Amino acid sequence: MIPSFLTSPRRARMQVPAPLMLLVAMFTLHTGSALAVTAFEHASPAAVTWLRLTWAALMLLALGGPSLWRAVRAATPRELGSVVILGTASAGMMLFYSEATARIELGTATSIEFLGTLVVAVAAMRRRRELVWIVAAVAGVVCLTRPWQGDLDLVGIGFALAGAVCVVGYIVLTQRVGAGFNAVHGLALAMTVGALVTAPLGAPAVIAEPDLELIVFTLLIALLFPMVPFLLEMIALQRMSRTAYSTFSSLEPAVALVMGLVVIGQAPVAVQLVGMGLVVVAGIGAARGDRGSGPAVPGRKTVKRVRTRHTETDPGAKDGAPGSSDREVRLHERAA
Repeated sequence: MIPSFLTSPRRARMQVPAPLMLLVAMFTLHTGSALAVTAFEHASPAAVTWLRLTWAALMLLALGGPSLWRAVRAATPRELGSVVILGTASAGMMLFYSEATARIELGTATSIEFLGTLVVAVAAMRRRRELVWIVAAVAGVVCLTRPWQGDLDLVGIGFALAGAVCVVGYIVLTQRVGAGFNAVHGLALAMTVGALVTAPLGAPAVIAEPDLELIVFTLLIALLFPMVPFLLEMIALQRMSRTAYSTFSSLEPAVALVMGLVVIGQAPVAVQLVGMGLVVVAGIGAARGDRGSGPAVPGRKTVKRVRTRHTETDPGAKDGAPGSSDREVRLHERAA
């Protein structure tokens, strides 16, 4: 079943345009995020996050199959250590994002967390004039949060900013993990670590008062993300340049705002729409400033292991090339 499941998307990619797959992935992802907000009425964000991470880990471990365990045995201690740190950063990013969306609007939380991605993109270009995009994004966030009204939720904003910090560390770590594991294996291991890290915070409440409806509902959310978006993006990015990918990804805060409105009725006011526009323009501007024309996810190079290990070649995997970081943020950030 797994081989046929993987080959059918490969056939589909020859017919469906890559940008369309990426847009579908974004809307699916933020539908899952919006539905997760409704679950906070029945359980804490920590409990919901742990359940989502656990379901995602189980599904990805099954998808990885025997080849995953071969990859783990062939990995070096440094590669495994990078996976553990990445999984911890991912868990923090997802947990902080959930805590933020329980308190502030989905689009606002996504925009604040997007600052982490933007900071890394601008820093990588090492051109001072690109700082204008960070200034524009911060101005957009101010419009979204409207601090002049006096009802600012500092706790929610603090959680979103903590998530943005985790995004910065996550980007660097995904490059390292991508150099040693293919996309499915790396994400499966990271989600497993994330589930273990968040277990002390979320598992006790779920175990003490198990809610079958909530457990099944979080399975649905986990299917919406990361499974469908991950597979679509994995295919799309093999056919898109990193500049094109980054440009499309800059639409994510706006997509989050739309899904927050459609799914849970979070209607923005005029000044928030202006703020969202500033964040999107900042993301697109930073993306166009990167002139890289290569694919966002280049094919992974064959890696020779130490004497007792075999050589693995994973055609669809990511490597640690500079252009791969843009892609990999999107893949894992949205596990939130």
